Amino acid sequence: MFHRLLTLTLLLPAVIHGCSGPVRPLEPGIGQPVSWERLDGWHSDNHAESWPALLAGCAVLADVDRWQSICRDAGRIRAPTDARARAFFEARFRAHPVIGDDGEPEGLITGYYEPLLQGSFEPDERFKYPLHAPPENLLVIDPGDAHPELSDLQLRGRLQGRTVVPYPTRAGLTASPDALPGSELLWVDDAVDAFFLHVQGSGRVALPDGQTVAVRYADHNGHPYQSIGRELVRSGEMTLENVNLFTIRRWLRAHPGEARALFNHNPRYIFFRLDTGSSENPRGALNVPLTPGRSLAVDRDKLPLGAPVWLATSMPGESGAPLNRLLMAQDTGSAIRGWNRADVFWGSGREAERKAGLMKEPGRLFVLLPK
Repeated sequence: MFHRLLTLTLLLPAVIHGCSGPVRPLEPGIGQPVSWERLDGWHSDNHAESWPALLAGCAVLADVDRWQSICRDAGRIRAPTDARARAFFEARFRAHPVIGDDGEPEGLITGYYEPLLQGSFEPDERFKYPLHAPPENLLVIDPGDAHPELSDLQLRGRLQGRTVVPYPTRAGLTASPDALPGSELLWVDDAVDAFFLHVQGSGRVALPDGQTVAVRYADHNGHPYQSIGRELVRSGEMTLENVNLFTIRRWLRAHPGEARALFNHNPRYIFFRLDTGSSENPRGALNVPLTPGRSLAVDRDKLPLGAPVWLATSMPGESGAPLNRLLMAQDTGSAIRGWNRADVFWGSGREAERKAGLMKEPGRLFVLLPK
C-alpha cells in the first residue's frame, strides 16, 4: 500500500498574541461528540455512495453488540437516497473528532490502489521476477495463545536446528534464486512493478493468454516496513515536496544499478496467494471487499475497524479541491500508525493509480460511533 512512502511534518502549535505561552495541544485520541455542522461538507456529500461499504461491513459486524440493530435496519434499506442515508447516519451515530498523537487535529492522508502487472505461470527471459506464496518453513508465532494481552502481536520466524530465529529480510530472500524454492506462484516482467505490488499488498496480473488473475496478500516475513521514498529524501535524491509514486518509479528506472539496494532498504517481504476465480475488489483487514473511494485504512489499535469515518482533506494532484466524504474503516497498513493517519482505497485502473500515487494531504478525521 502506497501510504507507506511518506510522513508529514505538522506545524507547531500557534502562539496566541498577548498570551504568555503556546496553545496547549489537545488530548490525543477520540474526542467528545460534536454537531454534524462541525463536519465540513457533511450536508453536501453523496451519502448513498457509502451505503454499499456499510452493508459490506455489516457482513462482519452484524453480531457485534452495538452494531446488531444498525446492521439489521441498514439491511432493510437497499438503495437509499442521499438524504435518507444521511438521516440514517445522523440517527444512529455520533461524530467524534480524532486528535493526533502530537495533539494536533490534522494528520497525513494518503492513498492506495490495486495495480495491474504483466506475468506468466512459466518463467522465461521476459517473465523472471517471481511472486511467492508463504514458504513452508515460515513459522507464525502467536503469543496470545499463552498470554491473551498479547493477542495482537504475531511473530514470524523459522527453525534453525531446534531454535526459532527471525525470518530473512528482503535482502536475504532476494540474494539467491534458491532462497524460496518451490513457493513461486507466477513470474512478472518488471522488478519495479513487483516491488510496488509488495507495497500495495494486492493486485492483478494479466497473463499472455488474455486472462487476469488476482494476487492477494497472504503473509509477510516479520520485518518492519521501511519507506524507500523517505530514504530518497534522506539521501538528498528527492525533496519531501516532490516525492510520490511516479517520481520514485522514474528514479528507479533511471538508476537500475541502484534499484536493488534501495529495494533492500525495506526489509519487509510480502507473500501472496492466488485468487483465480474472483472478480471482486481486494479484501481489507475487516475481511470484506473494499469499496473504491469509500473504504479507508486506519490504525486498528486506535480506531475501530468497521466504523464510519468522516474525512476532510483535499483531492490529490494540482487542483487541491476539497475532499469531504464519508468512508468506512475497513483496512489497515504497516505504515498507518497513529490516531489521525489514514489511507484512502481508490480502486484499480489509471485514475486510481494517479490519485493514490499523488495523495499526501493534510486532513482531519471524525469517527462515527454508534449511539
